[in-house]
Amino acid sequence: MIEVKNIHKSFGDSHVLKGIDCYFEKGKTNLIIGQSGSGKTVFLKCLLGLFKPEQGTISYDGKIYSELTGAEQRDLRQEMGMVFQGSALFDSMTVEGNVMFPLGMFTKQSKSEMQDRVDFVLKRVNLVDAHNKFPSEISGGMQKRVAIARAIVMNPKYLFCDEPNSGLDPKTAILIDNLIHEITQEYDITTIINTHDMNSVMEIGEKIIFLKNGHKEWEGSNKEIFKTDNEAVTDFVYSSELFKKVRQMYIEERN
Repeated sequence: MIEVKNIHKSFGDSHVLKGIDCYFEKGKTNLIIGQSGSGKTVFLKCLLGLFKPEQGTISYDGKIYSELTGAEQRDLRQEMGMVFQGSALFDSMTVEGNVMFPLGMFTKQSKSEMQDRVDFVLKRVNLVDAHNKFPSEISGGMQKRVAIARAIVMNPKYLFCDEPNSGLDPKTAILIDNLIHEITQEYDITTIINTHDMNSVMEIGEKIIFLKNGHKEWEGSNKEIFKTDNEAVTDFVYSSELFKKVRQMYIEERN
């Protein structure tokens, strides 16, 4: 579990995060949503240890990050997996090379041990025949699966995903959502997903944090988000005609 207490983060005169309190549950897909400029990306980077808040604490299973030594912080970061928005694969490396890279960088495993682990995670994300392909030779959806495989190859306790469905067609996006959800439950990971995709909210939003102007405006589940009367949340959720219809159907059923 990750617990956040009274986080503040500024850049010059711009106060981006304004006293956020929340927690992210282990074994669940925790989503951060909100409009552009709401503070989602800055919040995610604070959780990753890339930005240092001026005030407040972030705890990882009871360990307050700011109170750890430099070596302890490095050890903790090795327990974090990251799926970047654009996949961030190395173009000059094969799929196998991309997934093996963290093992070669951060572990002392033998070549055969690394190979076994790479084979295992590639099989888990349904890429058993892609070892020797380069990123340019595979689809966007396959690239996302490679990025997920690389993120979990170190068997992380915490998995962070920044807009994992960006650039994907709706069908592939659902497959990626389901894969992340399955891996989260299967390995009991604390997963945090930064997204604006309402399909992700509907499919896998077991816990949702809604940010507005740097504040935590609302939190709940995908089952609760359609019941809320919070105007900021409803304006965000029902910005599309599809979800306006879903909202109307819910109201009619309730009445």
